[in-house]
Amino acid sequence: PEPENHTLLTGFVLSGLSNHPQLQLLLFFTFCIIYTITITGNLLILVVTLHPRLHTPMYFFLRVLSLLDISTASTVVPKMLISFLSEDRSISYMSCATQLYWVIFSTATECYLLAAMAYDRYVAICSPLRYAAIMNSRVCLSLVLLACCSGNVVSVMQTAWVFTLPFCGPRKMNSFFCDIPPLLMLSCTDTFPYEMQLIMATVLVLFTPCCLILVSYACIISSALKISSAEGRQKTFSTCSSHLIVVTLYYASGTLIYLRPKSSNSRDTKKFLALIYTTVVPTLNPLIYSLRNKDVQDVLIRIMTDMVKK
Repeated sequence: PEPENHTLLTGFVLSGLSNHPQLQLLLFFTFCIIYTITITGNLLILVVTLHPRLHTPMYFFLRVLSLLDISTASTVVPKMLISFLSEDRSISYMSCATQLYWVIFSTATECYLLAAMAYDRYVAICSPLRYAAIMNSRVCLSLVLLACCSGNVVSVMQTAWVFTLPFCGPRKMNSFFCDIPPLLMLSCTDTFPYEMQLIMATVLVLFTPCCLILVSYACIISSALKISSAEGRQKTFSTCSSHLIVVTLYYASGTLIYLRPKSSNSRDTKKFLALIYTTVVPTLNPLIYSLRNKDVQDVLIRIMTDMVKK
């Protein structure tokens, strides 16, 4: 007989980080601080980059990146914080589907947006005289809309496909949010065809933008080596290295999670990797992409000075 699909009535239970009950309070305060830094940092970027001095394509992309980081963190962290203080870690079927949709949409869109940002830096450094003509407002808006539309298509397809699977047996997910690999572990049907299409989606969402980013930065580094000024070369390399750290953390963690979705020997490792791209990277992005930037620092100081004067 076919297994009963219990999740239609009862939903799921998120195990979260409950393997260490004695650390629940410490974990709550730790991730509460991380979440506060994430929201504060990204909201600060949204406000600062609205200054007329920062109306350039790079800061337009950074505003969108901040919105995506806020979306990712706000979809995952509040529910996780509640689970630290409550024994009830259940999540309804519809809430799980909604959470999965927003996580995939935000992270997939960010993957494409990071590629657009790398292209923007490539044009700025390798073709500075043509930068204004190439990266005009229409091109920037088109790149953002393309990233959002692509992220939405990926998210709708993945969410719809995974929730057509029958779920049965224990409904406890070894995760702190609704994600595809732990959901696949709960399915009582053959998920091999779905795993294959998930791998194909991972290649499109992670590998393709990552390759574009690496090619862009290779060209940037090549151009930087031709700069006669040692200070100019150092500034370019410093910027590239910082950006590549974020890209490596983001794409590497996603690749390791989704290329082997049902590997059972690394569930805790995957949970740790999921923490990186849902909580750590959104905290690092404002620090690496914006707050280390001298123009952003100058505008921030000017805004704070004006507030003090008032």
